[in-house]
Amino acid sequence: MATYVIRRIIWTIPVMLLVILLVFGLMKQIGGNPFRQTERAVPQSIQENLERKFNLNEPWYLQYVYYVKDVFTFDLGPSMRLRNRTVNEIVKEHFPHSFKLALLAMGWGLLIGLPAGIAAALRPNSLFDYGAMLFSNIGFALPNFFVATLLIYYFAVRNDFVPTSGWPADFWDFTDERLILPSFALGLFFMAYVARLVRGSMLETMQQDYVRTAKAKGLRWRRVVVRHVLRNSLIPVVTAIGPLIGLVITGTFVIELIFSIPGIGRYFVDAVAARDFSVVMGITVLAAVVVIIANLVVDILYGFLDPRTREVRS
Repeated sequence: MATYVIRRIIWTIPVMLLVILLVFGLMKQIGGNPFRQTERAVPQSIQENLERKFNLNEPWYLQYVYYVKDVFTFDLGPSMRLRNRTVNEIVKEHFPHSFKLALLAMGWGLLIGLPAGIAAALRPNSLFDYGAMLFSNIGFALPNFFVATLLIYYFAVRNDFVPTSGWPADFWDFTDERLILPSFALGLFFMAYVARLVRGSMLETMQQDYVRTAKAKGLRWRRVVVRHVLRNSLIPVVTAIGPLIGLVITGTFVIELIFSIPGIGRYFVDAVAARDFSVVMGITVLAAVVVIIANLVVDILYGFLDPRTREVRS
């Protein structure tokens, strides 16, 4: 297992290089220049000095090499549009808010989606099963920005129940009421996905021969479900969680704008419009690192959920 983990960590290096190259190429295809889009005309000499300072006068492949070198030394560079601000400072100040929102959204998915899927699988074709799948379909169909708008309307405009704007400054403060609505709006899709995935996986697992054998041996149904059915049914869920983390992280950008959360999303959107290459690249690389780490954790969890994969990979 340790050998496999080390090998997966080494493989993250070419993945990171490819991610940086793709984003770098896309930004170059968009075109534009952060120093030629200011409201006031900047003298040509100043533009040339700024481009020289940020290596924009160099060929694209040299710019790529310079940036890769900075990334692997944990230096995401200065912002090209925000004076006296570095990308590291922006990430350090605002990314924890986005990460906290994503964690809360995933918490909703595991807290509601997982039990709903289990209960629906244990009572197939019942009213609860139909209700859980109806909720799942609604979660799939409604985009999070529409859900966020409805929550604001019903909980703030018509009824002043829960605050709908702002965000607690303390990362470890999970009791603030302002956390409820944005995290629920972002986590609805995650809830629906987990519930449907768990239900389908458990129904398939309960048809396996080893489950029927365990029941024929006289084992308690609860033990059969927990030890044999649920454990093996969680493998597809763990598989899906890795990529979904990236989807949830990027989904925070829209929710942050709607609920006025001081996360990283506003900086990313503004940086794309302003051609602030360093900020766009830095946030994208950070999101890629989060997804890579999540997939690595998923692979490690495989070894605990299914010992056969641990034997093969080690």
